Amino acid sequence: MVLLSHSFLLSPAACLTPLRRPPHFLPNFLRRNQRRTSCSYTCAANKFKRPYTSVMIVPTGIGASIGGFAGDALPVARTLASVADCLISHPNVLNAAMLYWPMPNVLYVEGHALDRFAEGLWALKPVHQNKVGLVLDAGIEEELRIRHLQVVDATRASLGLPVIDYIVTDTSLQVEKWVDLKTGQSTGRIKHPDSLLRAVQTLINSSMVNAIAVVARFPDDDVDDVDDYRLGKGIDVLAGVEAVISHSIVKEFQVPCAHAPAMSLLPLSMSLCPKSAAEEMNLNLAQQIGYTFLPCVLAGCLWR
Repeated sequence: MVLLSHSFLLSPAACLTPLRRPPHFLPNFLRRNQRRTSCSYTCAANKFKRPYTSVMIVPTGIGASIGGFAGDALPVARTLASVADCLISHPNVLNAAMLYWPMPNVLYVEGHALDRFAEGLWALKPVHQNKVGLVLDAGIEEELRIRHLQVVDATRASLGLPVIDYIVTDTSLQVEKWVDLKTGQSTGRIKHPDSLLRAVQTLINSSMVNAIAVVARFPDDDVDDVDDYRLGKGIDVLAGVEAVISHSIVKEFQVPCAHAPAMSLLPLSMSLCPKSAAEEMNLNLAQQIGYTFLPCVLAGCLWR
């Protein structure tokens, strides 16, 4: 796990949407009217005091002891958020399948955008709320696709999330995943990235969305391939290629993005590690809400 903490020259209202301009074009920090300030609040000017902004990064797919599993870095993020005015982090830290913990002073920034921000190449634009578009892989079976759309309906009805529209890619994305034998890191590719980018472009043009959630059909794992992960000892074999998918969209369109895999149900494990339990709970609730990791992605894309 890598934790970076620094007082950045960043507007307290900043969130995910990246801009192609360096941070020095952003306004100076504004004075706080109270001790703690949400990242989305505007405050009066004070040239002597700046709100404290911290960045939390947990690399994806390397088996980090904290943050290498299913939302197990959330307690750390909550602790940092309690002492910082604004915490900037990314989906690998804040997503936990069906579970998430809304924090008003935490910004949910996709990894590629966070890299560009750290390099000083992109700024983070203030928004009140994003309009989310959903991309579904054409390789998802009909029943599984319907279940994901039912999850979208549930988040609209229960949380009031404005998921504006969805689109199915014009061909199966064909996700491939593997572990790099030299680094031990999970990685992968999609065979048809052009299909993914066309779908995102269509959503942006036709529905005027400004954030993207993606669900791609992942190959079903042999139980042996995920046994160590379920026991809290292995790496997340999905995470590396998930990052490849979201990075490609953010790099091309400069919009917020997060990914959720579509998968089949795994056999019950009687020795499940608590750090992996959020995803297991998610799959084992399939009969109620579908085989989906989508709820935390939609909430993160919308409010950050």
